[in-house]
Amino acid sequence: MEVYTVTVATGTSEYSGTNNYIFMTLIGEKGESERTLLDNPGLDFCRGAVDQYRVTSKESLGSLLLVRLEKEKYFVEDNWFCRYVTVEPPGEKRLLTFPCYRWLIGNARVEIREGTAKTLVDDSSAKLLQHRKAELQERQNTFRWVTWATGIPRCVDAKAETDLPQDVRFDNEKRSDFEHSLQYALLELSLKKLAIIFGKSWSDLDDFKRIFWKLRSPIAEYCMDHWKEDWLFGYQCLNGSNPRMIKKCSVLPGNFPVTSDMVQSSMPAKTNLDKELKAGNIFLLDYAIMDGIPANTIKGKPQFIAAPLCLLYQHPDEGLIPIAIQLEQTPDLDTPIFLPRDPPLAWLLAKMWVRHSEFQVFQLLSHLLRTHLVVEVFCVATLRQLPAVHPIYKLLAPHLRYTLEINCRGRTQLISPNGIFKRHQLQFEDGGDSSPVCGQVVSTGGDGLLILSQREYKVLTYRSLQPHFDFTDRGVFQVPNYFYRENSLMLWEAIHSFVSDMVSLYYHTDQDVEKDPELQAWIKDIADEGFTELPNFGLSNKLCSKEELSTLLTVAIFTSTAQHAATNNGQFDWCAWVPNTPCTMRLPPPSDKDAVTMEMIMASLPDVGQSCVQMAITWHLGRAQPDAIPLGQYTQKHFTEPLALELIETFQKKLKEIEDQILDQNAGLDLQYLVLLPSRIENSITI
Repeated sequence: MEVYTVTVATGTSEYSGTNNYIFMTLIGEKGESERTLLDNPGLDFCRGAVDQYRVTSKESLGSLLLVRLEKEKYFVEDNWFCRYVTVEPPGEKRLLTFPCYRWLIGNARVEIREGTAKTLVDDSSAKLLQHRKAELQERQNTFRWVTWATGIPRCVDAKAETDLPQDVRFDNEKRSDFEHSLQYALLELSLKKLAIIFGKSWSDLDDFKRIFWKLRSPIAEYCMDHWKEDWLFGYQCLNGSNPRMIKKCSVLPGNFPVTSDMVQSSMPAKTNLDKELKAGNIFLLDYAIMDGIPANTIKGKPQFIAAPLCLLYQHPDEGLIPIAIQLEQTPDLDTPIFLPRDPPLAWLLAKMWVRHSEFQVFQLLSHLLRTHLVVEVFCVATLRQLPAVHPIYKLLAPHLRYTLEINCRGRTQLISPNGIFKRHQLQFEDGGDSSPVCGQVVSTGGDGLLILSQREYKVLTYRSLQPHFDFTDRGVFQVPNYFYRENSLMLWEAIHSFVSDMVSLYYHTDQDVEKDPELQAWIKDIADEGFTELPNFGLSNKLCSKEELSTLLTVAIFTSTAQHAATNNGQFDWCAWVPNTPCTMRLPPPSDKDAVTMEMIMASLPDVGQSCVQMAITWHLGRAQPDAIPLGQYTQKHFTEPLALELIETFQKKLKEIEDQILDQNAGLDLQYLVLLPSRIENSITI
């Protein structure tokens, strides 16, 4: 009689434990063990428990291949989350680990493999080859591609998050927090009461302070005090929520007729516009992508959209400052060029219009499209084409946590016909009947959301997802105080080094990459099924070298961690003070500089209800998540080999060095850039 000592680890989140029957069978080269009911005195499989049992076999099983777990109902159905199983074979001192990290729902049966990562060519056992095949067939039936809307990346086939399997759903704590945090924010702002007391309009910019309490951050308060200053406008182009928009301007666009005389007062006496263009000190924000986007209608009233051009100058003393703004793409008598020397309110309103366009672009394009939707393609392809034992699955899995559910929620709750970005309903405090106060809050709501996303998707390139190419193509490598650039490059290099070492651990030559059929099916799924209708995207549907694979994996991990943090985590800081980054504009862009008044500004900016929702939504999306797993921390131990674990430890040490370096750079600064601290970057897109 052979006796195997096994341990079974139950999940640590709420409702992970079970009181159902759990059976185990060990499967080896030479046969199977007894089907054993795992039952110790007292309670088994409690939340967070690691229970030990004995499993017997009449004969030696030989090398262990699989562990079969079965759950059967006991009185009532009780789902169970298994983290891992360890097995100590008889007469041996080594411990085999079988990662699981799956839910067993209903009368369920799963078979899990020992944790050593293996590509298809590493497997020779017929049982293991069949296990790989069956696992992928099941996953491909579960995770299917669908076109949610034409002209954007394809996504998982799920009409709502409830259609997703439990293994990719939020844990209970995450679900509860997500669903209650927005309501908490709205209550904190006393939104319903404010909507009744203050009505639809404001009278002065200081009125925005009425909602600026309790929900706040140091940067948001700093922004409230300094938002009118030109240097802070320029700072946000580099280190705000959309730091990828600015580019060097060597020749003025033909549709932006700025003359040297117009901007001379913004420059030192010994220089001029032509000299600064040649010196590489002139930069451009061009929101041409906004041109012609249909504007939303809110409560029966049309909202307004502009497509600004903004010229900036790297001043030797003042830093990066705006020096000219045109609010439409076509210059004419009704489209003046606004300058810092204009009446102060006219210049202020022009900057607000630029920041309003910034809100639309960063939320929909830099954040939603270029991180959430891009990463979902990797997520779906990984689940469909790579078995759990594959080294690339093990590498990517922690960086795909919760992404499918948050994207499904985004499609149904934010950008769907009844979503917050298209429609938001607020009930009066007395409840009454079901008649709501309908407050759509974003000027690109309605059809504009999709049209804007489709425009960006058409010009999306694989190259632009790699930061060193992005900075090169935009000509911004020499811009001082571009903390986003400095931090993101450090993080890219750290991730790329880690990924390259992991790839070399399992692929010794370029031919090993080419000859991995599962890997080639994965890249084909990404290129041909996920990023469809993109002839100029620049990603082949074949992988021919270790470096190509390493770069692609780095893009996936960097985008799901650092790039998402850069566009998501600071949005409350820069949008909480609504005049700094308004979500909508209720009057058209001004055509007469001298006609701008405070009354016009207040009538243009979001009303009280829209402002409260903007503040609540950006807090809800940008706040630190209570169950966040920081970049490089792996709570689920998919890798078990010592060499792989050493590489993870080296990666973690490098991230700690980057953390210390960023903290040192920010020490003593009034305005700190900390969104790319590794400890503040989540390991995956979860919000």
